[in-house]
Amino acid sequence: MERPKYHLLQNIGYMIQAAWEMRKSVLGILIITSILTVANSTTELLVVPAILNKVETGASISELLIIILIFTIILLLLTSTKTYVEANTMFGQLEVQAGMLWRVCHKSVTTSYPNMEDKVIGEKCDKAADATLRHTREFWMNISLLLTNLLGFCVYLFMVSSLKPILLVVIIATTIIGYFANIYFNEWYFRHREEQARYTRQMGYSNRIAAEMDWAKDIRLFGMQEWLNDVYTRTLAVFDAFIMRGQIMCFMANVVDAVLTILRNGIAYAYLIALTLRGGLSASEFLLYFSAVTGFTAWITGILKSVTELRKNSNELSTMREFLEVPEVFRFEDGVPLNVTDIEKCEIELKDVSFRYPNAEEDTLSHINLTIHPGERIAIVGLNGAGKTTLVKLICGFYDPTEGQVLLNGQDIRQYNRRDYYALFSAVFQEFQMLPSTVADNVAQDVIADEERVKECLAKAGLLEKIEGLPKGIYNHVSKEVYDDGIDFSGGELQRLMLARALYKEAKMLVLDEPTAALDAIAEHEMYLKYKEMTEGNSSVYISHRLASTRFCDRIILLADGQIAEEGTHDSLLVANGKYAELFQVQSKYYQEGELLHESVI
Repeated sequence: MERPKYHLLQNIGYMIQAAWEMRKSVLGILIITSILTVANSTTELLVVPAILNKVETGASISELLIIILIFTIILLLLTSTKTYVEANTMFGQLEVQAGMLWRVCHKSVTTSYPNMEDKVIGEKCDKAADATLRHTREFWMNISLLLTNLLGFCVYLFMVSSLKPILLVVIIATTIIGYFANIYFNEWYFRHREEQARYTRQMGYSNRIAAEMDWAKDIRLFGMQEWLNDVYTRTLAVFDAFIMRGQIMCFMANVVDAVLTILRNGIAYAYLIALTLRGGLSASEFLLYFSAVTGFTAWITGILKSVTELRKNSNELSTMREFLEVPEVFRFEDGVPLNVTDIEKCEIELKDVSFRYPNAEEDTLSHINLTIHPGERIAIVGLNGAGKTTLVKLICGFYDPTEGQVLLNGQDIRQYNRRDYYALFSAVFQEFQMLPSTVADNVAQDVIADEERVKECLAKAGLLEKIEGLPKGIYNHVSKEVYDDGIDFSGGELQRLMLARALYKEAKMLVLDEPTAALDAIAEHEMYLKYKEMTEGNSSVYISHRLASTRFCDRIILLADGQIAEEGTHDSLLVANGKYAELFQVQSKYYQEGELLHESVI
């Protein structure tokens, strides 16, 4: 397995710094909780020896009652304070967790687009979110336990420091050996998890085959019942043997733990009893020391367990840090600012552009030269795999070319803050996302939606009448999966909603990457006419698999084999009688046959 980039101490420092920035009280509460826990444990340890000492010295009943009352009050104050502090521990830790999760989410939605198409980085993103959700609070809990155990170890070490050093060495050594022996034996199942999974998979397969209706006829016709039972029985026998080996290992863990406990406690008992018999200890001191030895052992074990659990948390949190530190492909805040409101005309040029996907053997696009003039409507057509979507992503700045340049008004876009460059575009892709929120939020995608502008865009898109007929109008929720009052739109209505979204942004350039692929030819044609009407005067790039839908464009680009094969208007390309005319003829014949079939059915 690949080792984490950061070790435990580095991640502890990182999390402490994060807590200091987000909620300083988290650190204070951890320290206070540890002190209260150790103080409570130490007080409980001292209660019986203190009372026994009073009895040994012949104290009166009133003195005994006073000492009991004092300890009761102290324990009551410590317990109640500890309970109050622990009840408020969660809120700060949740705030830090939310802050860390925000960092992960912010990185995922703002990182360079190629990063999110990288499978490895995508997996890191998923693991980072999962680690943040599952291990952030667990990390603080284990930090608290570690602090508590370290503090308890120091206090109890001071209490037993008058005993012989050899006794302390024996206690520490047997505790550590017992802890790691338990880990070794109890993790036997984990080390053999693949073997266990294989047996479980084999038995599950036999069960599934026997229960599936698809196999029912074959099992009966070919007499497979006995064979299936035999396969399952043999696997079950092997699995039983596997479980038995695991149980033996667990038993060995218990034996080792019992032997070491007897050895440790036996040596401690023998030493303390001998010391008492020689008159070196009173009964109360004997009880105090022996209880302290037992507690001392518990603190050592607690330290080891806390460190082990923290290492697990640290390994998971390392994946979060590694994702947050994934290098950016594009320039953002360090790029040249680009104020799109100051740009009167937007001309985009692809200059000798080639593009090859990572690990691909051939270029998807090769030596493309294309200029999109201000206010020009361009259609990009071609067969599947011709590179249409890749070309659009280069224009939008989602990719940088492998060779060549993408220029904005003569300047290479790589120098700009890429987020500023994105503001030039309003795009509707074939795969778009609907927010489980209100209609207004889906159109505006802004913190505060301009109500009048939302309605204006919906009206232009031909959807306002539908929306105003909803119980809450533009504030009606979308998606029944999330909201009881949510509404689900038809395919055509969703397209119109996407048009309203595109219009709301009022960008310099509109890009449509086959957003109407799910619609029939007539509905798609109507939708493109709507786009044409609403985007008059702005630059537009259209991709459509139906050539007739883009005949209104000023220029049509036919891509083939990653290059511009033909270029011109719809009519000029038909006159040229090349690949475009051939494709258009095939599609026209298909539509005509469809219409004749429809008429014959009617």
